Amino acid sequence: MITAGFFQIAFQLLLAVFLGAFIGFEREFKRKRAGLQTYALVSLGACVFAIIAFQLVDYKLQIIDVSRVIQAIAIGIGFIGGGVIFQRPSKIEGLTTAAGLWVAGAIGLAVGIKFYFLAILATLFTIGILTGLGVVEKKFFKDKEI
Repeated sequence: MITAGFFQIAFQLLLAVFLGAFIGFEREFKRKRAGLQTYALVSLGACVFAIIAFQLVDYKLQIIDVSRVIQAIAIGIGFIGGGVIFQRPSKIEGLTTAAGLWVAGAIGLAVGIKFYFLAILATLFTIGILTGLGVVEKKFFKDKEI
């Protein structure tokens, strides 16, 4: 039997995928290694973990501490992000990708706990940072070496 809860969860999952993919689209446009699929999956995964945690609490199966689930999501995304950072002789690559994946995880988490306004606003800020500040960096710091 399909209930209102089913539609709520479906909406949350779709929103998490959409917002993650929206950030991933910007990364694809810039021809970065992590793009639509990666960002959508990170956001979706964080959302799924959040939904599970809060559903367990809602059903009085308080076998978990929700704050630990949130912490585990942040650490897990950090682990994934660490895998995309590469040190080259003249520079470090992948820091922005790692930070973007971390934010995508936070956005998925926000959707999972029904903080929709926060998730949408964070997505818009993320797109603004990746596009707007990227232009500023290229214009004023194009010779920047790490």
